[in-house]
Amino acid sequence: MKTIDRNFIKTLLPARLADSHKGDYGRVLVVAGSRGLAGAAILAARAALKAGAGLVTAACPESERKIIACALPEAMTFGGACSGGAFSAAAAAQVAAFAKKNKISVLLIGPGLGSTPAARAFAVKLIRTLKVPAVLDADALNALAAAGFKSFKFPGVPLILTPHPGEAARLLGKKISDRPAAAAELARLSGGTAVLKGAGTLVCGGKAILRNPTGGPALAKGGSGDVLAGLCAGFFAQAGAAAGFTPETAFKSAALAVYLHGLCGDLAERKFTARCALAGELLDFLPAAIRRAGGRS
Repeated sequence: MKTIDRNFIKTLLPARLADSHKGDYGRVLVVAGSRGLAGAAILAARAALKAGAGLVTAACPESERKIIACALPEAMTFGGACSGGAFSAAAAAQVAAFAKKNKISVLLIGPGLGSTPAARAFAVKLIRTLKVPAVLDADALNALAAAGFKSFKFPGVPLILTPHPGEAARLLGKKISDRPAAAAELARLSGGTAVLKGAGTLVCGGKAILRNPTGGPALAKGGSGDVLAGLCAGFFAQAGAAAGFTPETAFKSAALAVYLHGLCGDLAERKFTARCALAGELLDFLPAAIRRAGGRS
């Protein structure tokens, strides 16, 4: 296991070309939100935008669309079939068709989807039919756990999974006592990159495991994980657009997101204290975090 360091991160933050345009930096579709949990979709989509993705669309239950559109004018929105404020299973085909038509680069699935049977059926159906790379987070992971993660047949696209210890335990069906072993098992079973969150977050892509040195108690608040998932998707969209969507670009994008997310938490803690920093304030520190890491924002 190696520790993520500034020299590694610098290589993942190339300058943006002066004559570039939004199409050069990837298209992210954030599939998230439900009644009472629209904030998760807003935080994740804003993070993907702030990371530098060229175009971001929030796909949400139609009933919650106005809330998300009003909160995030920089993102587009797409409303899917829903019931009781959550996606219905029928929305999976709608979201997949939208992704194909709009040439989406990366899907982020999970923040705030909710735990209704219909929402879980929606998430599982969408994941089974993935045609593009994806970041799987939060309620998408819980849906996979309920569907039987260990025997789940993933479609073979590059993936990033971002479980916290409780979600990892549900996915693997056991208490997490050996974090590196758990991260490696999650990566092996999914065929993707596993981000096992917590103190010293681990990023595992196959045989390689990186430990993150940034971040602390300022991140111990609801919404922090939604921000991280959005950063993963935003950085992955850019890396894939530049170098191809591969397991390697997924792994590096996850490491970059984890490091900068933690550094944002450290900077927020200095200003607000660990007690008072909010998840929604983390992204305000991203430009400073990028500069500290040796990149250009």
